[in-house]
Amino acid sequence: MRAWRPLRRFHQLRRERILEVKVRGLDFVRGAMTAGHGVLVTPNHAGHGDCYLLWEAIDRLHSRCYVMTAWQVFQMAKGWERLLYRQHGCFSINREGTDLQAFRQAVQVLAKTSYPLVIFPEGEVYHLNERVTPFREGTGSIALSAVKRGGRPVTCIPCALRYYYVRDPRPELEHVMGRLEERVFWRASPHLTLSERIVRFADGTLQLKELEYLGHRAEGSLTERTNALADVVLSRLEAHYGVATRGASTPERVKELRHQVIERRRQLSRLDPAQADLSRDLDDLFFVVQLFSYPGDYVTENPTIERMAETIDKFEEDFLGAPTARIRGTRRATVTFGQPVVIERHGAREGARRLTRALEDRVQQLLDEPAPAAALVSA
Repeated sequence: MRAWRPLRRFHQLRRERILEVKVRGLDFVRGAMTAGHGVLVTPNHAGHGDCYLLWEAIDRLHSRCYVMTAWQVFQMAKGWERLLYRQHGCFSINREGTDLQAFRQAVQVLAKTSYPLVIFPEGEVYHLNERVTPFREGTGSIALSAVKRGGRPVTCIPCALRYYYVRDPRPELEHVMGRLEERVFWRASPHLTLSERIVRFADGTLQLKELEYLGHRAEGSLTERTNALADVVLSRLEAHYGVATRGASTPERVKELRHQVIERRRQLSRLDPAQADLSRDLDDLFFVVQLFSYPGDYVTENPTIERMAETIDKFEEDFLGAPTARIRGTRRATVTFGQPVVIERHGAREGARRLTRALEDRVQQLLDEPAPAAALVSA
């Protein structure tokens, strides 16, 4: 990690435009390591630059870490990037299936070492800088299994990652908004505020998808319509595949259905006509994930420059085809470690569920704390 540090910081500044990273609460991590506990760090997944923030924090511990990483990250990376990830402790997991090898690796780290293990319990990058989405219960199961295997406590440390613009990127965001409006054959609307244009675009494009899937425009707020459309798509697929996910969150429902679709694809030859139907089902599941990443009230509730920029970032990826949105302003970032949850004995499945919910709540509480004055945008 020391050898890679100059290149890593170059990309942190060049690619993610992060000028500075402030770290708070590092003593919680240091104390757990000194006590000889297994150390599990559970951050929100606010953006594509999150690992840069965590590596900066780990650097200040003069330690190393392990990071559970979606296999797609390795697949899309260049050769030198894959090497960088491995030498920063990243190992892959297939979140669509039951990846026992990754599960055992994570348990081994917590049971036998005192190096921090980082798991992003949300499982996806949702571009939601100020909100967490439901944490997946596998994180809690890993911690409890490590206690059983290692015979020692595991300290679970909630972690909040936040980005703040140093200078206002509004002119560039308005330019992207104009491109988005052109994409749906609208005239640009410079007489509206940026937040109004965002909400107008979201409403218009949602109507198009409602016509596609429902045949009519639905009634209600953006949040109600988004949730209802996602439920219609998922319920249809659950009925088709015979999947029962009562009470599960949208990401968990998507995960189970995606697993079913992928398993059926493996059983068919590439030339089987049924492959086309399965591909459409995967497209529908991806669409649901897109819907889930757009809380209808995110901008209207509090139209900060960060929330508007995040929403336009998602628009750019979903409507303009960008692999990752281009950051349009220099930023500062904060990494805040919160009050740990110490697990001293193995528990049942209900224990994993309670632990996961507790960590989710604590991360949200950290995100709700007021922004440092030095991190706020200057016009």
